[in-house]
Amino acid sequence: MSDWEIHAVRYADRNARTRKDSFIFDDNHDAPHDMDYFMWLLRRGDRVILVDTGYDDVEAALRNRPIRLDPRAALAPLGLVPEDITEIIVTHLHYDHAGGLGLFPNAHLHLQAAEMAYATGPCMCHDTLREPFSAGHVCEAVRRLYSGKLTFHDGDAEIADGVTVHCIGGHSRGLQAVRVRTQAGWMVLASDAAHYYENLWLRKPFPIVVDLEDMLKGFSMLESLASRRELIVPGHDPMVRRVFGQGVAEHIYRLDPGPIAEIEV
Repeated sequence: MSDWEIHAVRYADRNARTRKDSFIFDDNHDAPHDMDYFMWLLRRGDRVILVDTGYDDVEAALRNRPIRLDPRAALAPLGLVPEDITEIIVTHLHYDHAGGLGLFPNAHLHLQAAEMAYATGPCMCHDTLREPFSAGHVCEAVRRLYSGKLTFHDGDAEIADGVTVHCIGGHSRGLQAVRVRTQAGWMVLASDAAHYYENLWLRKPFPIVVDLEDMLKGFSMLESLASRRELIVPGHDPMVRRVFGQGVAEHIYRLDPGPIAEIEV
C-alpha cells in the first residue's frame, strides 16, 4: 500500500511561558520557553484522518489562551470543510487536543479506553489533575459513544493500513501516540508523550503528569516505534516549524518527506 501524507496544522501559540512550565528538572527555570499548538492531518488518496482537533474561541476565552485560527479555518487550505472529517484519532482528552470535537459532527472517534476511564473517574476529584480537561469536551466524547461513533482501543491498535496507535500514558492516563508509514519511514506523532524534542532527547519530564514512570518509559517507546529518532514529532515544539518544510499555507507544515534541518536540543 502507498504511504501517507502528514500535515502539521498550527492553530495557536503561547509565548508567556518559562522553562519551568516545560521541564521538571531544569537549571534555567526562568528563561522564556514558547509553545506551539498543532493538529495533524493524515491523507492517502481520498481518505483523511484528523489527529486531534485543537480548541475553539469559546475555550480560548474561558482559559484566556487566544488561538490564531479556528480549527475549521485552519484546515481550509487543505481543501477540507468540517463535514469532510469522518475519522479523528483523539490522542487524549485535554482541552487543547479534544476541544474541537464538536466542530466535526460527522467524525468517528478513536480513543484509548484508559483515557475515558481516567477523564470520568475518581482522579478528576483532584483540581490539579482535572485542570487540563473541560467537562464539555469529555461529554462530547460520551455523546459520540452513545451514538455509535466512538471506538475504544486498549493499547496497540491498527486504525488503517500504515496507521497505528499506541498507549503511552504518563501525561494523561490514556495518552496515545500515532505511528504512520510515510515516504521517510515510520513517523511517530508523539502528541504530549513528548511536548518538546528536549523532553525526549534529554529525558526531561513535562510537569503535567499523572504517572512519571509511564512518561519516562514512554520516551523509549516512542524511539522503538519510529524508523529513527528524527522521525518522532513532538506535540508542541516550535522547532517543528524549522525542522520540517512549509506546506500549502504559512501555518501548515509537511512532515512526511522527513526533516529538512538539524534538530538542536
